[in-house]
Amino acid sequence: MSSAPAEPPSVPRREGGALCSSCSKARRWKLPLVTIVGLLMAQTLLYYNDNSFYGAHRWSVLQISPLRLRWFSDNSTTQSFAYSLSLGGGDGRNNTHRDSTLPCPPYPPTLKGRVQVNRNPPSLKEQERAHPELTLGGYYQPENCTARHKVAIIIPYRNRASHLTAFVHHMHPFLQRQQLEYAIYVVEQAGNDSFNRGMLMNVGVLEALKQHPFDCLLLHDVDLVPEDVRNLYTCSEPPRHMSVAMSTYNYRLPYQKYFGGVSAMTPEQYTAINGFSNKFWGWGGEDDDLFNRVRHHGLNVTRYPSEVARYTMLSHKKEKPSPDRYTNLRLGKRRFKKDGLNSVKYQILKTERRRLFTLLFVALART
Repeated sequence: MSSAPAEPPSVPRREGGALCSSCSKARRWKLPLVTIVGLLMAQTLLYYNDNSFYGAHRWSVLQISPLRLRWFSDNSTTQSFAYSLSLGGGDGRNNTHRDSTLPCPPYPPTLKGRVQVNRNPPSLKEQERAHPELTLGGYYQPENCTARHKVAIIIPYRNRASHLTAFVHHMHPFLQRQQLEYAIYVVEQAGNDSFNRGMLMNVGVLEALKQHPFDCLLLHDVDLVPEDVRNLYTCSEPPRHMSVAMSTYNYRLPYQKYFGGVSAMTPEQYTAINGFSNKFWGWGGEDDDLFNRVRHHGLNVTRYPSEVARYTMLSHKKEKPSPDRYTNLRLGKRRFKKDGLNSVKYQILKTERRRLFTLLFVALART
């Protein structure tokens, strides 16, 4: 004969065999309580992880810089180059902070190769109406992602109005397809003295870096326009010579040490070599001296392939060569430390923040 089944051991009893009613009630409350606590802990962990991720992401996109506080907080000035993180357009539309967007892709999807050069562009006024995405000063940043590169385009300039019109007409769409954050600076030499390209470059670099922490400097002649959008206007570890194949030279490099036309350097590289010499008044020699400075400081020069680094040179009358260029080149090494970015003397006569570019009207002093 089978014995009666034993009661489950999990059922608590009072002394004497009666069921513990208070213990049963406690057991009924235990599971919901544990569930609520678990949900609260999970929500706390999710909140922490969410904020940690976006916080880390936000600061990894922008470079750590002593100017970072100004980048985020200086919204009080009326000047356009305070960079209050407007998403584009000089009328203040779209004020969403750029730190909330994802970084742009390393290789933008809009790079499709050759682009047409228009030698008969619309007037500057017509172009201004066509570019509402630009902030006054010729400044742009991508709308849907955070640019990986902050580029200053420095243009030494005098009496080349038709070239400047064609240049900005070509360059704004070109640079925007590369998803760059950029600004264009036109540094115009005042007076009738001989043109000093290198000195104007030094002025442009100094003034641009006062306004924004650019991480790349494009030193650019106004009569050269790139033909291939894959020719990225960014800086690399060594300085880069950009204008490898120019139409005026049948798309061949003039000579191996040629460093003129268009070149790209970081501000640190440009400062290390002390910029351009200020001694080259008149045409020629300053770009060769710059190459010598780069090599003297142990830096290499990189170039894109000639099929990518193609440029159209806009037609113009040749400048009178400087009679002192060879002497200045030969003696240049003696002056690398004391002649250049650290010794340039100039006066800004006028600054105009136009829609398409920033114009710096400059008086240069001979040293």
